[in-house]
Amino acid sequence: MLAPPPTQNPTTAAGPPEGEWTGILGTAVSITSIDKVLRTFETWAVDRRDRYVVVRDVHGVMRARQDDLLRSSHEASDMTVPDGMPLVWVAKLKGADSIARVCGPELLPAVCKHGVPRKWRHYFLGGLPGVAEAASRNLAGMYPGLEIAGTYCPPFRAMSEDEDRAMCANIRASKADFVWVGLGTPKQEIWMRRHRGQCGGATILGVGAAFDILAGTIPRAPAFMRKYGLEWLHRLVQEPRRLWRRYLLLAPAFILLTSRELLEAWVRRRGSAPPGSHN
Repeated sequence: MLAPPPTQNPTTAAGPPEGEWTGILGTAVSITSIDKVLRTFETWAVDRRDRYVVVRDVHGVMRARQDDLLRSSHEASDMTVPDGMPLVWVAKLKGADSIARVCGPELLPAVCKHGVPRKWRHYFLGGLPGVAEAASRNLAGMYPGLEIAGTYCPPFRAMSEDEDRAMCANIRASKADFVWVGLGTPKQEIWMRRHRGQCGGATILGVGAAFDILAGTIPRAPAFMRKYGLEWLHRLVQEPRRLWRRYLLLAPAFILLTSRELLEAWVRRRGSAPPGSHN
């Protein structure tokens, strides 16, 4: 059964994200690109005010329709960038011609490279034991001079208040400009919302499986599959038991719901029903 539309507009809880955005099934998706994000981060790194960025795909948009905590985390974000190509396609159909994909495995190294001459410091939080360290080592090898502020693999159980405070104190002491969080959806988005204001002015970004890809533990889809929106198929083949429900159930529902949303938007623009809809 399809989930009902969210009862709350994505801008009501905390205001819309910074810059231009378009609504897709209740999530305010920023109209941006990696180059635009980098320019924004130049300002944020100087401003040093705690912010967080959601890197969003179809799965996250669909899940937020039923998960109040995830939806509120979207609403409170400072920027929600389009990870998946389907979000880019829908946004373009809505008139956002300048939007481009901003996915974690590409955004993370782009920010690292851009930040080397600016002395940006990076903290990596999440992933399986050793993965954050391996990803940071590989990035440091790719970009000599990259400043790694620290890494931390939190336990897979709930952390105590003392452990949580110690973790945040460690992040603040590291003087990180960017905190990269690889905890998976919805855990990383909820974590970012709850910990904004506790990371010493850093920008926090949830990048999901980017740590694994950059550490070399999960191969990424070939470029042609990424270009044509087929990265989901590559991941499904890799992890069918974990991902089959996400891609084989949520994806068709996304197509149906966004088609309806686009049709309703078209009708509103035209001020009448589309030709041929009346008998």
